[in-house]
Amino acid sequence: MSVPYEVRVARDLADRETCFAVRKEVFVVEQGVPQDIEYDEYDAVAVHVLAVRDDGAPLGTGRLLHGAEAAAKTGGDPALGSLGRLAVTEEARGLGVGAALVRAIEDAARARGLTAVDLHAQSHALGFYERLGYAAYGPEFPDAGIPHRAMRRAL
Repeated sequence: MSVPYEVRVARDLADRETCFAVRKEVFVVEQGVPQDIEYDEYDAVAVHVLAVRDDGAPLGTGRLLHGAEAAAKTGGDPALGSLGRLAVTEEARGLGVGAALVRAIEDAARARGLTAVDLHAQSHALGFYERLGYAAYGPEFPDAGIPHRAMRRAL
């Protein structure tokens, strides 16, 4: 099944609220992540991306941290961006939405002069990110009770 959609940087407060609603559906409701740790101080400064069907229904979201906020997450290197909170609704999985969101985040990172993107992938999603050119490094670690691995891709 093919669903026409667009991926864009969140344009306004309504887009950002839609991003948060997708994250709530995927992380809080589906995966049981506590709501009080799903949203953080980085949301106010992140670049949020949003995938929506042609009829406006949300399909997915993700965010890019850059500058001091990313440096805090990536070990202090200001040339690295931090991709996070990538979430695709159940109906949109398998349609290429996740890959399109990752590429849009990478484009936003390039536009800000970043040389690489780091992320913390849920361990079950390592193959997805590896297919997009990311390489895992370091040991597995828990985040919100879910096993993760750090990954990086040079831009």
